Amino acid sequence: MATKILIPTPLRPFTDKQDAVELDGRTVGELLQGLITRYAALGNHLYTADGKLRSFVNIYVNDEDIRYLQKEATPLNAGDVVSIIPSVAGGSGAVETSSPPTLSPDEVRRYSRHLILPEVGMDGQRALKAAKVLCIGAGGLGSPAAMYLAAAGVGTIGVVDFDVVDMSNLQRQLLHTTPDVGRPKLASAKDKINALNPNVHVETYDTALNSSNALDIFAPYDVILDGTDNFPTRYLVNDACVLLGKPNAYGSIFRFEGQASVFATKGGPCYRCLYPEPPPPGLVPSCAEAGVLGVLPGIIGTIQATEAIKLILGTGEPLIGRFLIYDALRMKFRELKLRRDPECPVCGDHPTVRELIDYEQFCGITGGVTAGPGTITPGNDSISDMTDITPRELKAAMDRGDSLVIVDVREPQEYQIARIEGAVLIPLGEIPQRHAEIDRNLLVVCQCRSGVRSAKAASYLRSVGFPRVLNLTGGILRWSDEVDPSQPKY
Repeated sequence: MATKILIPTPLRPFTDKQDAVELDGRTVGELLQGLITRYAALGNHLYTADGKLRSFVNIYVNDEDIRYLQKEATPLNAGDVVSIIPSVAGGSGAVETSSPPTLSPDEVRRYSRHLILPEVGMDGQRALKAAKVLCIGAGGLGSPAAMYLAAAGVGTIGVVDFDVVDMSNLQRQLLHTTPDVGRPKLASAKDKINALNPNVHVETYDTALNSSNALDIFAPYDVILDGTDNFPTRYLVNDACVLLGKPNAYGSIFRFEGQASVFATKGGPCYRCLYPEPPPPGLVPSCAEAGVLGVLPGIIGTIQATEAIKLILGTGEPLIGRFLIYDALRMKFRELKLRRDPECPVCGDHPTVRELIDYEQFCGITGGVTAGPGTITPGNDSISDMTDITPRELKAAMDRGDSLVIVDVREPQEYQIARIEGAVLIPLGEIPQRHAEIDRNLLVVCQCRSGVRSAKAASYLRSVGFPRVLNLTGGILRWSDEVDPSQPKY
């Protein structure tokens, strides 16, 4: 009996880019073993070294999490569909207000389409005006969310961000325009929000969110809208919301797929109930590495804003205990059931996390690279014990005529944008099947966009016996800065 397995976008490079695979198996465990037998490179992403299913990968049969069925022994029946849901970097009463503000005649005209909705009306609009929503990030998700919250009349919108507007942001971050390039995102965001609705008070926080400031920043707000793009901040936001009892309107995006839910409500699940632990650093590429469809954050960010408004109004059925998955290529929405985990260390019956922790450490992220046996330092010309090489050092080796091969592990479409002359293209997902094409007698330099994927490729090649493998630090972006400015940056 063949069962369909839906492959998420992050794992498709390891399944010959297929989005669905049909295999035989009587149980989920048999099915997954058949999957990694056919696609060996997928095994490391699904299982730990001792054969346990990774905690940041959830398996669903239809819309049920196997953790609440029979786990990997869950039997499969005809017509079942199995979904692999990896982590990508759920009603609830209305927000209480002691004395809802009045609406001016101008505000009545502005919000008239709301006021004639029985689910909103004058009382609901006054509740929106009294409400405070904090947007974590003024980027892809934060942009549409903040704009629609402002348009809806949310009285106070807080925005946390410390970045500046880059040209590459304009493909999806609609709070910012071409003249804003180089400006702080907070300045651009405040201008756009106030231009859209001058009745909205905008609070800005020009800081990196961390364990020492998160609780103080979150405290005045009714709903937290998570628009983060990295795992340490995502777990930080979750834990702070649980500790403070603040609903978390969650969203995430990757290439053509998006996810949304509402976490940390009373009796509902939190993000850690879904993903108890983060994936190892570098295992899940960021949008900067993998790309994202420009309109995708508009859809997911708008869903987050919708959930925040429903929570404020106390109307409808928020995404509490429900996990929404959107596939833009297929134009399909799927919904999976979520449950609060009684053993969750944050929101469970006996929580062990009672204060914010070091989330960089929790996610396995260390500080910057320090000089040591695996780094290249000035005056050290030997590469026999190195793991990294800088663009200038690579250029010098090429000019000397050293025997080396540059293996570009990006995707073909990236290779068309910019490339190092003579580099051989073997995408990261194909390295396990194609490494025999690389001459082991040469010095191998792995290269990608910024050095993240190439570091993984270099580690793999060393593990299969390549004696001399280096990672190009900073990737082709740094190569463009230091060696060849004619190569466009993306």
